Amino acid sequence: MRIDIISVVPELIKSPFEYSIIKRAIDKGIVEVHFHNLHDYSKNKYKQVDDYQFGGGSGMVMMIEPIDKCIAQLKSERTYDEIIFMTPDAPILNQSTANQLSLLTNIIVLAGHFKGVDQRVRDLFITKEISIGDYVLSGGELGAAVLCDSVIRLIPGVLNDETSALSDSFQDNLLAPPVYTRPADYKGHKVPDILLSGNFAKIDEWRTLKSLERTQQIKPDLLKE
Repeated sequence: MRIDIISVVPELIKSPFEYSIIKRAIDKGIVEVHFHNLHDYSKNKYKQVDDYQFGGGSGMVMMIEPIDKCIAQLKSERTYDEIIFMTPDAPILNQSTANQLSLLTNIIVLAGHFKGVDQRVRDLFITKEISIGDYVLSGGELGAAVLCDSVIRLIPGVLNDETSALSDSFQDNLLAPPVYTRPADYKGHKVPDILLSGNFAKIDEWRTLKSLERTQQIKPDLLKE
């Protein structure tokens, strides 16, 4: 998979891709991540990429021309499956969306900034809009990092144990059950006996029950789905 991230401040987003699982995926050649500074596509001598909004109002708006130029250049080099805009006023990212995106080959992620983007960008270029929650950040860079992490870890070969992702919360509309490791007894707080029994059929039953209980307590709406 190739991911191209367009940002006004790409330095804000590079760090999450330089460590841990995501870095190993990049080093293995399983995924390519490229960062594009929107200022490089401005024809203004000051490299301006934002301007006042028509009709008045507070906040600056990302201009359409630099975004158009950047996307056009990328599309001239390859075909993209999705062009995604990170914005708070969009459907919230969930596991199903991450699963779907992990099957794609090339995607562009545009990180919003300032007051937002010229609406014509959304009308003409964007194929999918995603939010990471009902709140506003200083920019879409952190949201883009969250999106990419949730997608990349699902690509075959990224995780050492590929079955691990299948048991994550939300994969089957259930929250994951509690997990334990050594020591089995820590200051009198013991691991449930069933997990030490070696009876894997019973362990699976216990985990399913605990998943149902946790989902009912924390996110009951998942059970309705």
